[in-house]
Formats: sequence, structure tokens, C-alpha cells
Amino acid sequence: MTAEAGVVGSRPAPAGLPDARIQPPTIAEPGDAFSALRVIDLVARMARGRPVRLDDLVDRLNATHLDWLFTRSVVVDALVALQANWMADYRNSSGIVLDEGPSGPTVTLEDSSRVDPWIVRQAQREAAECRRLLDEFARRDRPFSGG
Repeated sequence: MTAEAGVVGSRPAPAGLPDARIQPPTIAEPGDAFSALRVIDLVARMARGRPVRLDDLVDRLNATHLDWLFTRSVVVDALVALQANWMADYRNSSGIVLDEGPSGPTVTLEDSSRVDPWIVRQAQREAAECRRLLDEFARRDRPFSGG
């Protein structure tokens, strides 16, 4: 019997076969669009007009995304990028304020109607970059360059 190219078969899984889609943990990295999108998603839900400890943001991210590991440096990187984007868009620094509080570093979001649409645009931009990276990955025919 010879093998027919492209034919793998589609038998049902044997009873008791575990789910193979188990994913290894992801270590969030500064500058990574996937990490930034998760940080922005949390920032969008933050209380406005009052300081929030960065360590509380890190803890919430790690509790929400159990298959990820976030560090303060990842959160700071995303917040600094957001702060720079805010200053470029609105020419002031009142929208996102990073400060040192008595319990450690904090971030405060301006309590105004312009924050929500702006933060949505920031998340959309990061999500588009995530999709671009996934598309680029899917186009490769090998896991390393040269393919």
C-alpha cells in the first residue's frame, strides 16, 4: 500500500484522549504588542481621577491571564508608551500621570470624557499590530527564517 499525498484522515479521538491545545505559559515582554494590548485592556477599566498602584495592575494582570506572567517593567513600558501617545495627541501630560506614591509607583488617568475613546483607539492600534504579527507568522512555512 502506498501513501496518498495530503491524506491524513479524520478519525474521531479515542475516548480519554486529553486536549492537545494546552499552551505553555507566556512571559510578557516590554514592547510586545500582545502584552501591551492586555495592559491597555486593564487600563481601560481602571478607576479615573485617582492613583492606582502599578503593583495592583501587575497583580490583576497575573490573576486575569493565568497563562501569562507580567512584571512591573512590562506594565511600566506600556504605560510610558500610552503617556507618550497621550502627550502627542493632546499636548499635555494630565491624561496619564505616572508618579511615586507612599505605597510605590502609581498611575492616574484623567477623569474626562476624552479618555475612553482615546484608550479604545490605543487598544485598536495594538490589536491591529497583534493581527499583523499573527498574519506574518502564518505566512511563514518554517519556524525560523529562510522559509
